[in-house]
Parts: sequence; C-alpha cells; structure tokens
Amino acid sequence: MATSMETTKYTSLKQQLQVDEDSFQYYNLLALKDERYENLPFSIRVLLESAVRNCDNFHIKEKDVENILNWKENQNASVEVPFKPSRVILQDFTGVPAVVDFAAMRDAVKRLGGDPEKINPVCPSDLVIDHSVQVDVSRRPVRVVPNAPDPGGGIRGLQSGASSDRCQSCYCIESGSRLPVLDQSCPFHHQATDCADALQKNQDIEFERNKERFLFLKWGARALKNMLIVPPGSGIVHQVNLEYLGRVVFNSDNVLYPDSLVGTDSHTTMINGLGIVGWGVGGIEAEAVMLGQAISMVLPKVVGYKLTGKMDPLATSTDVVLTITKHLRQIGVVGKFVEFFGPGVAQLSIADRATIANMCPEYGATVGFFPVDKNSLAYLRQTAREEDKVKYIEAYLKANHMFRDFTNANEDPIFSEVVELDLGSVTTCMSGPKRPHDKVLVSEMKDDFQKCLNNKVGFKGYDIPEDKQSTTIPFVLDNQEYTLKHGSVVIAAITSCTNTSNPSVMLGAGILAKKAVEAGLSVAPYIKTSLSPGSGVVTYYLQESGVIPYLENLGFSIVGYGCMTCIGNSGPLPEPVGQAIEKGDLVACGVLSGNRNFEGRIHPLTRANYLASPPLVIAYAIAGTVSIDFEKEPLGLNNEGKEVFLRDIWPTREEIQEVEKQFVIPAMFKDVYSKIQKGNTQWNSLDAPESMLYPWDPKSTYIKSPPFFETMTKDVSPPAAISNAHALLNVADSVTTDHISPAGSIARTSPAARYLAARGLTPREFNSYGSRRGNDAVMARGTFANIRLVNKFIGKAAPKTVHVPSGDVMDVFDAAERYRGEGTSLIILAGKDYGCGSSRDWAAKGPWMQGIRAVIAESYERIHRSNLVGMGIVPLQYLEGENANSLGLTGKEKFTIEIPQGIQARQQIPVKVSDGRSFNVVVRFDTDVELTYFKHGGILNYMIRTML
Repeated sequence: MATSMETTKYTSLKQQLQVDEDSFQYYNLLALKDERYENLPFSIRVLLESAVRNCDNFHIKEKDVENILNWKENQNASVEVPFKPSRVILQDFTGVPAVVDFAAMRDAVKRLGGDPEKINPVCPSDLVIDHSVQVDVSRRPVRVVPNAPDPGGGIRGLQSGASSDRCQSCYCIESGSRLPVLDQSCPFHHQATDCADALQKNQDIEFERNKERFLFLKWGARALKNMLIVPPGSGIVHQVNLEYLGRVVFNSDNVLYPDSLVGTDSHTTMINGLGIVGWGVGGIEAEAVMLGQAISMVLPKVVGYKLTGKMDPLATSTDVVLTITKHLRQIGVVGKFVEFFGPGVAQLSIADRATIANMCPEYGATVGFFPVDKNSLAYLRQTAREEDKVKYIEAYLKANHMFRDFTNANEDPIFSEVVELDLGSVTTCMSGPKRPHDKVLVSEMKDDFQKCLNNKVGFKGYDIPEDKQSTTIPFVLDNQEYTLKHGSVVIAAITSCTNTSNPSVMLGAGILAKKAVEAGLSVAPYIKTSLSPGSGVVTYYLQESGVIPYLENLGFSIVGYGCMTCIGNSGPLPEPVGQAIEKGDLVACGVLSGNRNFEGRIHPLTRANYLASPPLVIAYAIAGTVSIDFEKEPLGLNNEGKEVFLRDIWPTREEIQEVEKQFVIPAMFKDVYSKIQKGNTQWNSLDAPESMLYPWDPKSTYIKSPPFFETMTKDVSPPAAISNAHALLNVADSVTTDHISPAGSIARTSPAARYLAARGLTPREFNSYGSRRGNDAVMARGTFANIRLVNKFIGKAAPKTVHVPSGDVMDVFDAAERYRGEGTSLIILAGKDYGCGSSRDWAAKGPWMQGIRAVIAESYERIHRSNLVGMGIVPLQYLEGENANSLGLTGKEKFTIEIPQGIQARQQIPVKVSDGRSFNVVVRFDTDVELTYFKHGGILNYMIRTML
C-alpha cells in the first residue's frame, strides 16, 4: 500500500508535487525539518521514507521513524526497525515452493475455520521462470547466421527479390540461402528456422521435464491476486528486473514513493545498481512480505565505498567486481549496507554498477547501493522506459534529496566507515577455484593453479601427489583422440545475469571472438561451450553488431535464456570426457562468467571453477587449460603459422563502447519486452486449474502438499526442550546452502533417486533438485545430499553420516529417518559462515523435515539464519573464540538444550553434554519479531494464525 490510513505526526508530510502538467502526492521528507536527514546515507533515506509512509503506530511506530532518523547514533546499538518493501520478486526454483506454501496455507486456513481467500499477495509480486532450463544440448551445428556479414563487409540484409516465405534475417551458411519461416518465435528477430537447434532442443526438454511445475505456476498466476508470472524463455530474473520490472519510483494511486524490494534469490541486490534498495531473503520471509508483514531488521552500519580514478582501457567491470569482492571480504561487511560514492562512480555505466551490485552476497553485505544519478535516468531512457515516468522519477528524487551528483563531494553523507578503491589499480583477474572472493590475477593464474595442486585440501588446495601432477589421460570423441590433464578446461560458459546484463563485456566477448576466428584460432570440440543470455535484448544487439557468427564458430551458440551453468544447470559432459576425468582423478576446470563457484555447484566433475569476464571465458576455452601464462604463452597459431597472443585479440574499452553506442538502442528493449508476458506456444497451451484451492495430485512427483501445517492448532504451545539430542552432522567452515540443499542433478544412487525410481521414473526423468522443490519428499531426501559435503564423522567428501548408536555409515536422510524412528531429537554442529551461498528456503525446510531442532555454529550467513528461525529451528552460536574443537566436542555426545519460557533476543543459554560438561551459547534470535515467529513454530504458522 502507498499510504497508511492512520493519522500520525507524519501524516502532514503528504504533499503535492507538480511535474509538468501532472500533479502527484508524496511524503516530503524535507518537511521533517530535521538536519539529521541530510547526513543520512541515501540507502537509509529509503528505509526512512518507507517508515514515514507506512507509520500507523501499530506495525510501524513513530519511535521507529525516530530510530531511523537517529541512525548515526543507533547504528552501533543493534536497534531493531521495521521495513516494508514496495514489492517482492521471485525466481521459479524458490518461487514454486512459495506458491506451494500459499496453496498449503489456504488449505490450513480453511481447516482451521478461516477464509482461505485472505491468503494472497498484498504487494506486487513478480515471478520470473529462469532456473529450469539446462544445457542439455550445446555446440550443435547451428547453421543459421542472423544478419550475417557478407564477404564485402557490413551486414547482410534480405537480398532483393527474396521470397516472402523466407526468414528475413536468418542466413544459412551451408546452403548459401535464406531459410524457410516456420513460426514466429525465432530468437533471431522472432522468426524460427529449422537451424535454431540447441536453443529449441533445450527449451523442448525444459517443458518436457517441468510441465507439472509450469502448470502449477500458471494456476498460481490465475488463483493468486497481485502476482505476475514471466514465462520461461524470457530471461534471467535479475536482468529482467533491471531492464523491465524495476520502477525506481512507484506511482500507486498517484502517490509517489521509492521502489524497493526483497527477493527469493541472493542476487536480488543487482537492482541496487539502478538506485533501488533491495536484497535477498529466504522464501519464507518473502512470503510474509507478500502477506503484508514488515521485515524486522537491525539498523545496519553503512560502509561508504569511495571510487576514484579511471579504469584501465583493458579492464572490465568483471575485474572491478572481483577486486571489490576480495577487498570487502577482507574488511568484513556481513550484515552491513555498502553505499558507493565518489567521482569514479560517475564513470561507471548502470550495467557496470549492476555487475558490482549483483555480487553483493559474495562480498557479504546486505546491499551494494548506487544512488540514482543522471546515468540512471539515461539508462531508463535507453531501456525504453516511458518519458513521463522518467520525468516524475527525477522530480520526486530531487524533491526528497535522493538524487546524487557523484562529482559533488558536498552531497556525500556520513558513513559508518569509508574505504577507497582507485579504479586505475584494477587489473585483469579471475576468482577461484572454490570461492568467489579468492581473486587471482590472470598474470599469476598458472602459478596459482600449480600451488592449488600442491596445497593441502582446502579452499585453495587439492593435495595432488607430485608424481600424479603430470597425469595425462587420452580419450576419443567423434573418432578424434584428445588428452586431458590437471587444469584442462572442460566447461566454458558465458552465463549469469552478473555479466550478460552488461553490453560492454558481452560485446567485448563478441569482438574478441571475431578477432580470434579471423586469426585462425578455435576451441577444442570436447569443451562444453555455451552462451545463455539474460534477456532477448542481448541476442538482439549481438546479432545486430554482427558478432554472433564468430561466437558460434567458437562453439558459443545460444543455448537458452536462463541461469543455466551459473546455478549448476550445466548439463552432462560428453561421456568420454567424464570417463577420462574420473580415470585420472583429474582436477578438471570450468570457466564461467557467473557469480558463484562453490565446489560441486557447477558440475560434479569440475573440481576447480573460475569466475571470469566473458572475454576471458572465451580465451581460456581457446587455450584449453587454466595452466597458461598469457603474457608468455600464445593461444595458438594463426593461418600463417605465427603465434597469436591474448593481447593481440583483446579489445579495448573504447573499442567496445563505440560498438555499444551504435547497437544497444531503446528500440531493442521495447521490442523484446513488449512480448515478454505473451509466452511461447508451449506455455500458452498449458491448461491450468482455475480453482481457489489447488487440487493436489497424489501421483505428482513435482508438486506435493507439504506437512508444515498438518498438526498446527489455533493456539500456541510453549517450545519444548531439546533433550538427549544426537548430532546428525559435524561440519567445518563455509558449509553452503548448496551443501545443505543442492539444486543440481539427482545422483542415481541417492535417497531421492530411490524415491523417484520407486514411482516409476527413469534417471533421465529425475531432473534436478531445484526443479523438484515443490515436492517435500524429494527435498527432504536431497538435504545434505551434495557429494562434496565434508562431514567430520566421515572424514572425506560424501553425502554420508554415522548413526552414532550403531556406528553404521548411512546416507544422511536414512540416518535421520532411523533417529526419527528411535524418537531421538537432532542437532547440527558447524563452523563459521554456516549457510553461506544462495538464499535457499529448503536449506532450512529440509533440515526441519529431517528432524533438526537446533544448529550450533560459530557464525551464520544472514539469510540462512533468518530461514532457520522462519522454520522454527533454533540457531545457536558458540561464544567468541569457541568452537567444537576448542570445546573438545566430537559430535558423538548427546546434547540437551532447554529453551527458557521468557527467552530474550541474543540471550546466552547453557548446552548440557552427556559426559557431564556444559557450555554456553548465544541464541541467535536477533529481534523480538523473530522470537514471536519461533514461539509460533515458524513465520508461516504465525501468518496463518493472524488470518484466523
């Protein structure tokens, strides 16, 4: 809602704003006449405006407004404040379980005597289907060249006299003629040909696998009010948000206010690059916002990140963000806002800023915010936003002093602390092999990889014996023999909204590909190469600039519009390649333009994965190995037998900008996004139910009514003590949500595979864990099923644990089920940063399904801790300087934890150990609202009771 109906001391701030001939209303924060406002960071001003506008002295009180205004004093005092975002955004992996929960909540409300129609989103909620498509097919012999350059140069257009039944933009290299038009869904100017091969095949497989899910989502679009669902094949959620959904300023019933949001994906922060405050939350918390609840948050510190200087002509925005990521990880910004300022910001395009904001979860902050400036308005016009909207956006932000001139230091607010980066110091780099903040200079890559082979197993080590480091394994593919060794690149993917939203790096990749092909360079056919743009606009400008033929020549043909390799949907490697890797126990490599490279995420067989800019992805694909020094070693030989170095084909920033200025134009965005809600033939042919309550199909292996509310009553029961609990797992630092609840393929020997096989499915039909998040039975079995999970009980990477009473080594789910049958409560012992990685509500729901009552960790990732609270699992934290090792805990003891009836936020309580010892832990309920959720058994239980 735009305004509150209650009269408060802030009601008088609602005033008129005239923009040309149009008159609007807005809350004039300058009318507070409070000098503290002008010193607030711009991101905090957004929180303040929301509190003023929504103040009703119930959900949001006048003292909350005062607390935000007094940010300078309160930032160090752990002051709790409420925040009501303007909207919610979801992707389908996290969106499906959210809609499943809404359907189950409707059932529960009806069972308890309430009105199920009350369960609806009350704020705009957008769901983009982008996580389902996989790279099942790549490097197909695509014969279509859109607008192919003719031998004389320039762009090949439709030849005079060509038949009207021929595609006017797609040219077939093999036949030398235009291709017949089959329908109107061609990724090249929307006209399909029989040569749009990998893209179409992957989309066909996507619909074959996900028909049940898509039917369910289509039901949600019809049954749930205030929800927009963007069909599959449209793009990546964050890029669509940036290019289309982002409002910057809302206009609701003629009341203007800042756009803000939360999303069920960690990288929701990408929208910060456009001046919109937003961050990732757990699906559980997002559902509460959709139901009208405010987020309860601790007023954050704000780190001012000052950018100065000018980027090196050979550096990319990817290099900048990887440098910033490492820098901020070293400083420590978890739980803080980061706000960028300084003259260097003015030199960055919105796409550059969005790249930096996208990786905010990797540097650990809640937001990475760039206030709106003139470049933001230029981007809105470039992406075909309506001019009247751009005018009121500018007028509103200037009226409330939320519009920035980064070259004017007088506008700089007060920050908690300031750190600085000279953009001129940024050099070409990558990150890896297992974490996104482990930056490696490209000039040091060869030496760094060698050190990783030598080092003990860890984030920067594989402990490969010296006599095994020279292992080479020959294999045959398509009657040609090749060899693999440690460092061989087997996946090279231009993927992820982090980079595909940025025309400079995408066109840079295209220009590099053109120069490489002209120099006679190629990519080995066994390397799985792919290009998965974040929106159809990317295809449009790559096509119009004439670089697609060269990308395809190197194997980087378009394979789909979605997250794909970045989230582990990389699909299978050629069988001989996989066999060679396993035979030699090789450290094979993936190179991708993504934002995360945690072990086991990209592909089970790529033990080393490096994040890189799109041009570098192509460079390493050509090289075929990461063990190369580009300064001293050539990429290959040209047609004349001369050595070709990377510096010979690397495009400059100015070279790229010239092409971008010519080919990235508003008409492209307008054309693509005018069609985005129409969907393709397959989507439009889905016949979804139209009932208010979802008709659950007991035979479905995708959509199942969850058990979360089956035993729920109207009244709240006091929390029970956790008595004589066993530790299901004892894990070390940086256990990610991928380790807890993997999104990738379902291993054939896993508990989930056995469950699906028992229901008549073949391995080909298993699909991924991410696609089956609507089925709790699959997800419970998939919890802790990541093959790279290292459990101290086992001592090596495996999805296994020990059933302590018997000593049996078992799959984690099977052990949990045995404990359940014995009536034994369970906990988890963990190290630092437990739950880091993607926001994933099943990383909390799955442990709840397995009977986990509490987690004891050294520290938590912000979103995951919130999700644990949302499911009624108690997050406990060791005291500073203590951990399982220092306390002498093996994890095979029994633990008793009594939760006091009057428990307070961050209270210390004792944990009693079966050997007679005890130690204190901090209960990580950080706010009173979180305590309320816990007492109700979780946030959704609380929401249901409020609807009765």
